[in-house]
Amino acid sequence: MMSYKDIITIEPEKRSGKPCIRGMRITVYDVLSYLASGMTYEEILEDFPYL
Repeated sequence: MMSYKDIITIEPEKRSGKPCIRGMRITVYDVLSYLASGMTYEEILEDFPYL
């Protein structure tokens, strides 16, 4: 079973220490904002295929 710690990192020098997807500069907040705005998982993956 994968832990959130395998996917999410917090690094003070990256995006002001906001939780980010490991190896990327996209924040967890960004992804949640897209979902809250009505985007589907498929739409998010179309815009960010590296997720």
